[in-house]
Formats: sequence, C-alpha cells, structure tokens
Amino acid sequence: MAVPTLLIRQLRYQRGAVGTEGAFALNIEELALQPGETVGVVGPSGCGKSTLIDLLALLRRPTSVDTFQLLDRDVASLWRRNATDACTDLRARHIGVVLQTGGLLNSVTARENVMLSQRLLGRVDASWVDTLFDALDLAALGHRRPAQLSIGQRQRVAVARALAHRPALVLADEPTASLGIDHAPGALDLLLGLASTSGAAMVIVSHDTELLRERGVRLRHCVARNGMVELAQ
Repeated sequence: MAVPTLLIRQLRYQRGAVGTEGAFALNIEELALQPGETVGVVGPSGCGKSTLIDLLALLRRPTSVDTFQLLDRDVASLWRRNATDACTDLRARHIGVVLQTGGLLNSVTARENVMLSQRLLGRVDASWVDTLFDALDLAALGHRRPAQLSIGQRQRVAVARALAHRPALVLADEPTASLGIDHAPGALDLLLGLASTSGAAMVIVSHDTELLRERGVRLRHCVARNGMVELAQ
C-alpha cells in the first residue's frame, strides 16, 4: 500500500481549561490523505479551522496525539522529542500554505515572491514557475510588486507561491474568501487543478460548503460536541 501523504489519529489540541472563558479544544479522531487527494474542512467562523491549518502546518504542537505522519516521517515522535528544527525543515520542504490574506512580501516582485521557497531550498525550477504563472493568468504581472496588483491577483500569486516548491501537502486557509462571488469559483478550480497536476494532497478550510460540494470535494465538518470541536465526517 502506498505511503499516505498525511495520517493523523487521536489528535487533541487544547487551549485553556475546559469550561473556563476563552478555552478551546479541537479533537481529530482520524484524518488521512493520499497523494493527489483533496479534503475540504467546513464550519462557521470561530470553529477552529485556522487552528487546524496551524496544526497541520506544524506551527502548533498538539496537546496529545497518537499518530501524526507526514510522508514517511513520524511527526508525533518529533514533537515528543521537542525536535522543532526537524519540524521546521519538514514544513519548508514538504508543505505549502495559501493564506487568506496572501501574506506576500511587499519589497519584492510577484515572481520573486513565488521563487523564494525554491531559492531557499536550492531547487530553482523556472519552468515550473512559468507553468504556474501561465495557468493563473499572471505571466504579464511577474515584474509587479504586490501593491501594484489587485486583491484577486495577489491571491493567485499566493497560490503560485504555495505550489512553487512542489510540496507534498498544500494547506489553503479560506483561499477564495477575499475574491468575491464572481471570482471565487474560477480561483478554486485553478487551485484544485494545479494541486492535482503537481500530485499534492490538499486541505482546504472554508465557510463556503456549497462551492466545495459543487466541485466534488470530500468534506469534513467542524462540529461542537461536549465542550470541544470535533472534525466529523
């Protein structure tokens, strides 16, 4: 059987004591993704979707976890050994994140933003960047800085940047929220198509259940139960 891109079992993240003001708990019984597979995580604002992205991106440490495997690496063991440098390296090499706000560097051009991860990893692949820019209708805009781009253009650059180093896992946090009803479907189609082309597994968190369902994306729901949020089927 092929090694899954991501496999999580019995993960719990807790902030504050249960029952106290501001407390929050997220429980994942199981989450598994094969290469090229996409899952959408849906739920209302404040249900923990962004916290989930941080956990999957290895930016937050779970309170407890039985299994957390990224490719062939035992991330749960790395957390237990406080091997944060190894987690940082895994994130840089194998995870791409599309932020809701874009998160681009204003001091460099769109193309330089996209190629940054390739340069840091010593894996420059200009032809793949060209492919991304062509697919995202950005070919004529690579020389512009983020401030010279529209909101939609900046978000497409953020998609290209997340995919530039060919990550095994792509995490998209409300990737179409800033695009408006007219542009969101097309942007989602591009993201799904490019992730599939690169063979990446992908988690998309969104409040737009219907848009994901229309695209045939398998859904998981953030559901509040017994004082915690569970990632339900």
